[in-house]
Amino acid sequence: MAAVEYQRPYLYDKQLAALFHNRRWGCVEASTKSGKTVGCIAWLVEQAFAGKPGWNYWWVSPGYNQSDIAFRRIKAFLTPGTFTPTESPTPKITLLNGCVIWFKSGDNADALYGEDVYAAVIDEASRVKEDCWHAVYSTLTATGGPCRIIGNVKGRKNWFYTLSRSAESAMSDPNSDMWYAKITAPDAIEAGVIAQDVVTAAERMLPEAVYRELYLAEPADDGGNPFGLSHIGKCTQAKLSTLPPVAYGIDLAKKHDYLVVIGLDANGNVCQFQRWKGVPWGVSVQRIWDIVGEDVPALVDSTGIGDMVVENLQQGHGNFQGYTFSQNSKQKLMEGLAVAIQSQAIGYPPGPIVAELESFEYEYTRTGVRYTAPSGAFDDCVCALALANHQFVAHAPGEAFIAYMNAELEAQRAKAPKPETLGATIELDSDDLGLSIIHGSRLDDIPDSDQITNELTELYERTVNKWNPRETTCHACAKPIGPTRVSDGEFVWHPECSGHRHKALAA
Repeated sequence: MAAVEYQRPYLYDKQLAALFHNRRWGCVEASTKSGKTVGCIAWLVEQAFAGKPGWNYWWVSPGYNQSDIAFRRIKAFLTPGTFTPTESPTPKITLLNGCVIWFKSGDNADALYGEDVYAAVIDEASRVKEDCWHAVYSTLTATGGPCRIIGNVKGRKNWFYTLSRSAESAMSDPNSDMWYAKITAPDAIEAGVIAQDVVTAAERMLPEAVYRELYLAEPADDGGNPFGLSHIGKCTQAKLSTLPPVAYGIDLAKKHDYLVVIGLDANGNVCQFQRWKGVPWGVSVQRIWDIVGEDVPALVDSTGIGDMVVENLQQGHGNFQGYTFSQNSKQKLMEGLAVAIQSQAIGYPPGPIVAELESFEYEYTRTGVRYTAPSGAFDDCVCALALANHQFVAHAPGEAFIAYMNAELEAQRAKAPKPETLGATIELDSDDLGLSIIHGSRLDDIPDSDQITNELTELYERTVNKWNPRETTCHACAKPIGPTRVSDGEFVWHPECSGHRHKALAA
């Protein structure tokens, strides 16, 4: 057989140490885009080049889409004329020495049994089913072939995490046949594989738990909860807020799940929480009208039959808007809620809301991140809270502040004594928007409702413009911003960028 010229691609030190060792089983927990796939391609190709005619080598991924990525990369990597690719029925590459590299899907473990394999790679192992790992292990038994098991970290409730811990504890034993390595985004940045600004953007955009798993290879302490148990606890308050609502979120259900209505006040705290189930739609619509009214904006789950219910809610009530759940839209909704919780921009009472937040999970699928309650549990409160938060972020808090202050002043005026009696008026301090009581004024001096409204509006506009001139830019993306904005009194954001406000607050 003619000699085949092969040149190993550049691999940085941590890639080499993680994969090119003499132990049979190697577990590599690695961040996304850290070069683990390229390293494993080089390792498997070199194993195959050292084999004999008819020997089989496997690349196993959760599905054919992931395996096809490795198939295409190896074809591009090898020297033309040194291999023969076959795409159907199962993708494979036959080398000049007669060895065959197969690209398998892990979606059916039964289809993986029976063959003798001389080396294998299990890619995206945290997303591969455990019975597939058992099947691959069986194919390597007769040959004693090595295996490299690589993937992102995805919580603690999977076989890859458990096996990695076993490998990690066995590292110091020279007689062990297991090896463990971790490659993180900082390692890849140092090696020049990925850019710092890409990782920085991911940290800003993703919930903390997702970012730490994907880029730092650190499993979530709570086994896949996207919010973080410690963060959930920090946002838990003793009771419902007594302030009026400025935004509602409504998750619809009829028989098995709960229909949940959650309202948030101007500070982002839950001030209204109602839920029920087993009620006819007509009765539920009337209950929602009674709770929400006609003025406060409400975002309603319009998935499936919910579209019809939203149409009924909108009859004579222009403050209801539908939101259709899909995997992508739900991911956006939940990641927005995660940012709000982790920045303590939202608050809620103990009870069903906290219980559902703590049991909520996420998992990676072929098409993205799937957020859901565990089997047998509810997520209605979580969905309603996420909808309310999404509506709240789009709401102009200044309008709610003026309405609330106006109501407070009107209440004070209603409680004031007769004109002949000395009373009290409330005066706004323009420096800090605080309230101070001035005793000894006559009731005749209390301004009327229109005057109060005009003065409050003027004061609010003056204060907002002091901090946020109309010509300012978004604090998240640095692009010019118009009159539609979200503000915390110091910074402003586009509504779609407001999920990053916790970064500004932390700074």
